[in-house]
Amino acid sequence: MTEITAVPIKPVAKGSLTKLWVGVALAIAVGGGLAWAAIPRGVDLDTEVAGTGPMPKVGDVVFMNYKGTLAADGTVFDESRDIPLPVQGIFPKGTPFPIEEGATIPGFFEGLQQMQKGGKYTLFIPADKAYGAQPPQGAPIPPNADLEFEIEVIDIMSQKTFERNLQILQQAMQRQGAPGGAPQAAPAPAPAQ
Repeated sequence: MTEITAVPIKPVAKGSLTKLWVGVALAIAVGGGLAWAAIPRGVDLDTEVAGTGPMPKVGDVVFMNYKGTLAADGTVFDESRDIPLPVQGIFPKGTPFPIEEGATIPGFFEGLQQMQKGGKYTLFIPADKAYGAQPPQGAPIPPNADLEFEIEVIDIMSQKTFERNLQILQQAMQRQGAPGGAPQAAPAPAPAQ
């Protein structure tokens, strides 16, 4: 037969149990904080002035005024410029921007689809949805920079309407062409982000 030797268990010292639970709670809090920090941040859109009507969808053209800054220090790296539009009844004011995947950084593409005509917004784009570690060569954007845009949506137009209006504008410019009938070039849409 096997014999078992009894080993006396010492009582837990006063306050040791409390210290154990505090240690467990602290370990859980630190683990939760690390897990929270590891979650990728998404695009954040703050509405300064609410817009009206439907939101743009893929294939639409948004006419807007915008200013892009580095979120860390507010340095302006891009802003909309006046172009040879508007033409009353054909194009509204603002820089035309197509809602197409790949036409801009993912965060800008995502954010534009949440805006409405007449609205003013602040769009925060984390680095992983902007240019990440590889910003465009020569750009004033450092690697892994978070970006912020102030955007005013002036109008939203379908791609079909935009192309039709561009054709109307080109035809009108050809009729007013230079001597000898040479047509003038139509204004090109704003460059992609």
